[in-house]
Amino acid sequence: LRVPLANHPGLFTVLERVATLPLSVENRVLRMRLLANLANSDGNKETIFERSSLLESIMKVATLDKSDNAREYAAAVLMDLASHPANQIEMAKIDKVLGTFVKLAIVEDKVETREYAVSGLQNLAFEKQNRRQLVTYGSGVVIEALKKTTSMDANDKTRRRSAGALTNLACDETADLMGKHAGLLKTLAHVSISDQNADVQQRATLALTKLSNSITVKMSSWSNLLDALITASQCKVADGIVTAMFRVKTRAEENRASMVNHPRLLETLSRIVLDTQDTFDVKKSPAAYKDCENVTKAIAHLANDPLNHKTICNKHILAALVHGASLSSPAGAVTRDAAILAMERMAMDHSNRPMMARYPGMLVSIAKATEREMNEELNGVPKSSASGQPRLAKPLLMSLLVAM
Repeated sequence: LRVPLANHPGLFTVLERVATLPLSVENRVLRMRLLANLANSDGNKETIFERSSLLESIMKVATLDKSDNAREYAAAVLMDLASHPANQIEMAKIDKVLGTFVKLAIVEDKVETREYAVSGLQNLAFEKQNRRQLVTYGSGVVIEALKKTTSMDANDKTRRRSAGALTNLACDETADLMGKHAGLLKTLAHVSISDQNADVQQRATLALTKLSNSITVKMSSWSNLLDALITASQCKVADGIVTAMFRVKTRAEENRASMVNHPRLLETLSRIVLDTQDTFDVKKSPAAYKDCENVTKAIAHLANDPLNHKTICNKHILAALVHGASLSSPAGAVTRDAAILAMERMAMDHSNRPMMARYPGMLVSIAKATEREMNEELNGVPKSSASGQPRLAKPLLMSLLVAM
């Protein structure tokens, strides 16, 4: 019935007067509720949006009406209009629409109204062509509004949708601007570990890692990104995506020098490996093994740069590599191989070998790896069964023994 009703002659003319006629509160709320019901139908969303005078009335009610309920229904209309693909590009070009969403998201007292406003921004951010427009609007007020609602709104749904909107906005074209926005990366990292709702934590982590994919070492936000990833590495529901960023970023040669010298980064990588225990049930804690694997590979990537060999040969990294190489469960096989690879690369610097050889547990862990590799060779396995890398443990062991 909603589409035929919307096409009834004169209906929209009556409804758009809600913002100009001296109507009672009940009448204004009823008219906005009717309009919200009509806008909830896909068949009406283009029709309503294309009627500019009606859209103007809706925004006026949303920002100026004294009735909480009237503003709520107006926000619901705008949210539904923004959900229709045919409307999204043109809606994002209207500054007043964006300003209305921002105001409602920040200053509105009613929970539902704030949620509708944030959902409207999330809908508009879904369209790729809108992302730069939203990020640059009002010198970043959309980002600031989403940052505040993600971290401070009392409603779980609003915080989740706000983090989802930031995830939608993150792309190669907007990453530099978003990364430079004051406090955004830090806020996402903080929410990822401190929010009381696991879904909000996951959305914030996803937004942060999506930005990480596009932020490069040449951008001014690079250092803040590393700080944010270090914080977010403590997230218990990240499912390995934060540690995957460490692995991906260390793979790029141009990133390694800044990462290996960044405060707390090596200690963080070490902590993640040391937190993984053979007693973990891989079915209950698959992310723990994935985190350990990602981080050990990141250490191996850092060790692939000769300029880093002295820096990473410290007690934190050596402890992590010994622990990783000593994991005995099948789930730790890739980590074991990556740890041996990192040790082998570090030992290329002859000055590192005495320290490595004397580090507690180092020779024992490499000896066990040598035994595993010998058994694989005896069983006709051509290379390491876990990673396919050459057998490195025996020559590594010999080089360290000579160094003693």
